[in-house]
Amino acid sequence: MSSIPATTATTTQTSAAAGPWRSVVADVSSDQRAFKGVPWAKPMMWIFLVSDTFVFGTFLISYMTARMSTVVPWPNPSEVFSLTMFGTQVPLLLIAIMTFVLISSSGTMALAVNYGYRRDRRRTAALLLATAVLGAAFVGMQAFEWAKLISEGVRPWANPWGAAQFGSSFFMITGFHGTHVTIGVVFLLIVALKVARGDLEGERPGFLTGRRGNYEIVETMGLYWHFVDLVWVFIFAFFYLW
Repeated sequence: MSSIPATTATTTQTSAAAGPWRSVVADVSSDQRAFKGVPWAKPMMWIFLVSDTFVFGTFLISYMTARMSTVVPWPNPSEVFSLTMFGTQVPLLLIAIMTFVLISSSGTMALAVNYGYRRDRRRTAALLLATAVLGAAFVGMQAFEWAKLISEGVRPWANPWGAAQFGSSFFMITGFHGTHVTIGVVFLLIVALKVARGDLEGERPGFLTGRRGNYEIVETMGLYWHFVDLVWVFIFAFFYLW
């Protein structure tokens, strides 16, 4: 009766054990798609957005806790964020304009995704650029708001209207959100350039490209941008209207 050498048996067992892992590695590295028909970029973006939701949620919960627990009067947002127009104080005027601009950018982003599905390169690029411009306008108005409050004495550790936690909450929440918008604007400009240049049509190698003739990256950017807009709705409701 013949026997299998020990070295051969060990090699066979090792190969069998490593087989499933090799299969997983081969499946992951073989294509840019997961879950049968879903591009990798979409589930990865969803995972990022879910994790970011916890971060923004923590910030807003911390803000509400600080506001409800402080014994010092909390500043009135209608007065703090008012602008003078023709000698009259208009409460939340700049915030209303910022909200309108950002919500409008969601509309242009949705249209960009729509025309991306149709492979309309010219309109997709134009709408991506319009979305980026609206996002940049939002960031510019936010910078103006920061400069105004800083000039009036608001600091992360104090403010002239009451509770010191107001300044830290304001700069932390709006700054974190503004950073997201700024990053989104940069990526929108990159994707718009690639669409206008025809990189997605020819599957030109490089950053943020996918399968030939497919505009999946536009939809992925749409997920990110709609998330940023949705977060602002909660910030607007909890921080400026409460």
